[in-house]
Amino acid sequence: MKNKLILIMLFNINMSFAQLSPFEYNGYAKYLFSTSKIPRIDDRLNDNLIHLRLNTKWYAIENLTAALEIRFRAFYGESVERIPDFGELIQTQHDFAELDAILWESEKSLGYIEADRIWIEYIKDNLQATLGRQRVAWGTCWVWNPTDLFNPRNVLNFDYEELPATDAVRLQYYTGPVTRFDVAYQPAKDPNNQILAGLWSLNEWNYDFNLIAGVRFKRWLTGFSWAGDVLDAGFRGEILVSQAPNEPDTNSIYMQSGESSISSWDKPLVSMALSGDYTFPNTFYIHTEILYNNNGKTSNTLLFQEEALSLGMLSAARWSLYQEFSYDITPLLRGTLYGIFNPDDKSFVIVPSINYSVITNLDLFLITNFFKGESLTQYGEFGTSFYARIKYSF
Repeated sequence: MKNKLILIMLFNINMSFAQLSPFEYNGYAKYLFSTSKIPRIDDRLNDNLIHLRLNTKWYAIENLTAALEIRFRAFYGESVERIPDFGELIQTQHDFAELDAILWESEKSLGYIEADRIWIEYIKDNLQATLGRQRVAWGTCWVWNPTDLFNPRNVLNFDYEELPATDAVRLQYYTGPVTRFDVAYQPAKDPNNQILAGLWSLNEWNYDFNLIAGVRFKRWLTGFSWAGDVLDAGFRGEILVSQAPNEPDTNSIYMQSGESSISSWDKPLVSMALSGDYTFPNTFYIHTEILYNNNGKTSNTLLFQEEALSLGMLSAARWSLYQEFSYDITPLLRGTLYGIFNPDDKSFVIVPSINYSVITNLDLFLITNFFKGESLTQYGEFGTSFYARIKYSF
């Protein structure tokens, strides 16, 4: 109830601001139908989702800006009824401030509202200070970002186009049009979940380079990334080295399967991503990306996914390969096909999709996820899902 009242107050405050100038707002309304067949559930799951989003921004004075972005989602269908703890699964977790609420929950429906952006920003000369829930994106690759320390993305979560945010204090000092020092601190009620890191961004030889250092989850880290092009093809990369977790291996499930936990790794963790893409004159687009974790698992990968995320890793797998092809079939219709393959356990997901602009501000999006693999492999337990989405933007 407390969270509901806070969200209502935030909404009313912004509507009051709307009567003043300058104030701007936009957003969208989406309806998503999905039908899924998951190996461990006998029946097909048919679901409906209504998604409303309001983005507001208030330019209080010349140097001061505030933003509030709220999204509301209403779920109806078999997933609410059949999947245990469905409400917890769809909630966005923030360790510092909880600005979300489940508005209702019944046998087959659930309503959820959250403020996923709420920040205030002050700019003076070359200094930019931002306080609040915001997106701090430091990665240069487009699928996996080992150096995105604060709010890593999940490429399979196609319906969250704004991407996750974090509660943080951020200071940026620009030393040039494309160079800066950037420091961010993510507080947390649990000291073990705090992050403090800095980035130095510079530009040489038409390449952007980023040097990163900091502390995440009480473990030191350092990283490096770049973005540029080779013969008109995009070329990006990220490398992150972090302190070994070196924790006692006490998980009985891992022991029974003859595995050791990722947290027991006693050497520095190394994660690396390489990315390249090229667009041909006829709009045909190719994108390849590779992710490597030196402590990644080569079997029973699914067992370790949650543990890997808790350490800040993007995947529990040793290797992940991504390949995408896209093409504008007509000026209003774009087709995309991508896949992710785990070469060790041979599991994969293939994702074809089309996006059609029906009229101005109204888009139709069709997408399917074909997961395939043996039991407990990275992609072997998720079956097949088809989604149809209609979106109106304002």
